Amino acid sequence: MTRTKSDFEVTTGVRNTSRSSSSLVWIFDVFEHDPSYIRTRMFGSDAAYLDGLLCLVAADRGEPWNGLLVCTSRDRHAALVDEIPALQPHPVLGKWLYVPQDDPDFEAIAETLTALVLARDPRIGVEPKPRKRRGKSGQGRA
Repeated sequence: MTRTKSDFEVTTGVRNTSRSSSSLVWIFDVFEHDPSYIRTRMFGSDAAYLDGLLCLVAADRGEPWNGLLVCTSRDRHAALVDEIPALQPHPVLGKWLYVPQDDPDFEAIAETLTALVLARDPRIGVEPKPRKRRGKSGQGRA
């Protein structure tokens, strides 16, 4: 089932926003014609969702937030690294893989990863956790 943007926002609490984008947002241009594509801000970076799955995060801040994060699970790391050896576990978010922007093959790796995402490669993409709603301050306290 393909989620609409409003369904996505209701389910995950993530809004489709495009305030100041990272300089790497060009990576997501190939997703523009996919009806399930949603771009949001995450960690001060740009995140790409397809079919409701968080797939890639493009970050252009200081290390270790300066490159492309691949949203995946640890059990899928080996298969992805075998195919794309430049990928490495992110130093802060070790559950995701990462290629730094200063990698000499960064653009080619980004193209390979976006092609895998468009092909719906099952190794890429994680179900976003719904945001917990916070009650009013002090509500329910004695």
